Amino acid sequence: MPSNRVVKVRPSGDSVSAQQMRDGIAAIQAELKVSPAFPDAVEQAAAEAAANPRLPDLDRTDIELVTIDPESARDLDQAMHIERDPQNPGGYVVHYAIADVAAFVTAGDAVDVEAHRRGETLYGADSKVPLHPPVLSEGAASLLPDEVRPALLWTIKVDGTGEGTDVDVERALVKSRAKLSYEGVQADLDADRASELIGLLKEVGELRLAREAARGGVSLPLPEQELVEDEAGHWRLEFRRLTAVETWNAQISLLTGMAAASLMVYARVGVLRTLPPADPRDVKRLHRTARALGIEWPAEQLYPDFIRTLDPSRPTHAAMVVACTRLLRGAGYVTFNGELPELAQHSALASEYAHVTAPLRRLADRYAGEICVALCAGTDVPDWVIAAMSQLPDTMTDSGRRANQYENAVVDLCEAELLAERVGDTFAAVVVELDDKDKKRGDITIREPAIEASVTGEQDLPLGEEVTVELVQADPASRAVAFRLA
Repeated sequence: MPSNRVVKVRPSGDSVSAQQMRDGIAAIQAELKVSPAFPDAVEQAAAEAAANPRLPDLDRTDIELVTIDPESARDLDQAMHIERDPQNPGGYVVHYAIADVAAFVTAGDAVDVEAHRRGETLYGADSKVPLHPPVLSEGAASLLPDEVRPALLWTIKVDGTGEGTDVDVERALVKSRAKLSYEGVQADLDADRASELIGLLKEVGELRLAREAARGGVSLPLPEQELVEDEAGHWRLEFRRLTAVETWNAQISLLTGMAAASLMVYARVGVLRTLPPADPRDVKRLHRTARALGIEWPAEQLYPDFIRTLDPSRPTHAAMVVACTRLLRGAGYVTFNGELPELAQHSALASEYAHVTAPLRRLADRYAGEICVALCAGTDVPDWVIAAMSQLPDTMTDSGRRANQYENAVVDLCEAELLAERVGDTFAAVVVELDDKDKKRGDITIREPAIEASVTGEQDLPLGEEVTVELVQADPASRAVAFRLA
C-alpha cells in the first residue's frame, strides 16, 4: 500500500528552471547526507555477490511469471502468475516471486551494513537514492525478463470470495517471461486484447477490493503528482491517476503481506507493519480540506467509504487523496518472538500486515521473508534474523523519518518552483489547521493549484473558513513558500 506522495518532474528541455530543479535535488541530498553513490568497498562487495549467488535446488522456471511495473523501472522485486485452482472450482492459485536478496547479501558484510545504514530507497522528483548498489538491485537480484533468478516463491490459494485460504513460501529458481508496464497492460485491457493472466488479475484484484471494503479497510489510490514545464519555461501541477491495473497489482502485494502476517502471528515470531487508529483531529482536518477543495463529504460517511468515492483523475480529488496520507502518520514496525505486541494491526487495512514484497527497496522485507520461509519449511528462524530483530524497528523508523524529510523537501522545492512567478498574487483558500501555540499561524488548502501551505495573519485565523491569501514568498533556492491573509 503506497504511503508516500510520488512527485515527478517533466522539464521541456535543458532550461534554466530545469537545471535549478536538478541543483535543488542535489542540495537536498547534500543537506540530508544521502547519496545515490556507494562507497567503493560496498560496490566491490556487491559485484562479488552478484557473481556468486547462493542458488536454491528447487527449479520453478516452468511458471510463466511476468512483472508489471512503471516503464522505466529496473529494480524489479515482484513477478506474478495467477491460474484457476484445479482443486477448488471458482478459486485461484497466485504465484508471487519476490527477489531473494539474502541469496546475495550476507549478514554483516559490507552490503548488509550499508543497507542497514540506509534502510530504504528514497524517491523524489525522478531522483533515487537506492538501498542496494544497482549491480544487485537493477541487475543480478532484479527479476528481469528472460533471466533465471533466485526468489522467494509464494503460493497462495484464494477462494471464490477473494479470501486467502492457504499459503506457502519456498526458495526457488524462477524466470520472468516479460517486463510489462502499467500503461501497456491497461491499454491492452481497454482494447480488449489482454491475456488470460491479466483477466485473472482483474478478477482477483476486484474480489480483494470488495473484501477490503467489507472489513472496513482502505488503500489510498495515491496519484502521481507531476510538475510539468511548458516550452516557455512555466511550471504547472498535474496528477496522473493510478490505472486499474496498478490497483489490482497492489492488491496482490497486500494479499501476500497479509498472508505473511498470518504465518508470523500464528507462530508468535515476526516483523509486522503497524498503524494506530487515526487521530480524530486529523480526520476533522481532512473534512475541512474536502470543503476547501469543493468535495462533498457527508458527516455521517466513514473515512474508508469517503475514499472510495474519490476519482483521482480529477485534480481536486487527487489532491484530497494526497492530503489523506496524513492519516498514515504513526505507521511503524514491531518485532516479536514470543508474546504478540499490544499493537499488531494496521488500522488502515483493518488487518495484520507485513512488508515482504519489496526487499530490493526496503530492508525490513528481507527479514520478514526469511522468517516466513523458515516457518513454512518447519526449520528454525536463522540466528542472524533473530539477532537483528530487536534493532530493526528503530532502523526502519530512522529511515522512514529520513524518507519523509527527503520527500517533504522535494515537495517544497517543487511548490516553490511552481509558484515562483506568482508572488503578489491572491488565492482562494480554506484554513484547515491552526498552530497550537499561535492562532495567527496555520495551514491552508488552496484549490488551484491544489496544494497545502502555511499562512500567517494579523489576527487569529478562522479555522474551517474560506479566506483570501496573498503569496508573499516563493523561493526555489531556500524552498520557502509563504502566504499571508489578504
